[in-house]
Amino acid sequence: MPDGACRLIVTADDFGRSVEINEAVEKGHCEGVLTAASLMVTGAACADAVARARRLPDLGVGLHLALVDAVPALPPERIPSLVEADGRFTSKLATLGARIFLSAKAREQVEAEMRAQFDLYRATGLSLDHVDSHHHYHLHPTVFALLVPLAKACGAGGIRIPFEPPLASWRARRGHLLDRLGTAAFHARRVARMRALARRHDLVANDAMFGLFDSGAMTTERLRAYIEGLPAGLNEAYCHPAVRPIVEDRPMPPSYRPIDEYRALIDPAVRRAVEEHRVTLTTFGREAR
Repeated sequence: MPDGACRLIVTADDFGRSVEINEAVEKGHCEGVLTAASLMVTGAACADAVARARRLPDLGVGLHLALVDAVPALPPERIPSLVEADGRFTSKLATLGARIFLSAKAREQVEAEMRAQFDLYRATGLSLDHVDSHHHYHLHPTVFALLVPLAKACGAGGIRIPFEPPLASWRARRGHLLDRLGTAAFHARRVARMRALARRHDLVANDAMFGLFDSGAMTTERLRAYIEGLPAGLNEAYCHPAVRPIVEDRPMPPSYRPIDEYRALIDPAVRRAVEEHRVTLTTFGREAR
């Protein structure tokens, strides 16, 4: 691929969380622009997701590592620093982050849980296209340092870098410029270290990511706007699509619009934008070959 080429990975997170999401992934890939999906190996509909993935050989399926706000792979008594009384991972992201940074015991539990999730993924028999994480929790430097060698050892093609370039993002959406600049400045050094570590382990990393400021609401209009303004290099756009409302004990945030995100993936206008702007749809795995 030429250096100046514009490539785009379109990823659905939370694959395996529910059948409504799984169906959106399959249709978004077969009928639209979706190229990749990130599998929650402890999700309630993981088996259904794996069955669908096996009949979609061109879908880049990766591990959606979950350390927060999800069900763990290990028994709760083995990871007491990571879970609440109900046995689920905590939703207190900042508190957990401090605990991981300060406690060797917590770090050992994080590594053990990550290994267990990689083992569950390996048991599916699916190729490991990429690795990312629920709530982008691998932005935590300790988590990322533990994750990268595991990802490489398990054959991952690439790893997501959750960084949205502020000016390119603002030009597409024309809103929240100061927030975009501030967030980018806060994460810039950390992201540079993440890229360097990924390179040392020969993992493909995206140059830019779009959707962080539109999480859960990547509508047709927004997805088209990002596609029309993509910079050269390897880009990723992510979403949380579903074909119907998701019924579960812990629903997505009320601001999320999963049905609208699904409709964006299959909208002919989005496909036309890809073609008109000469964007190559790809996956981490294809980039790694």
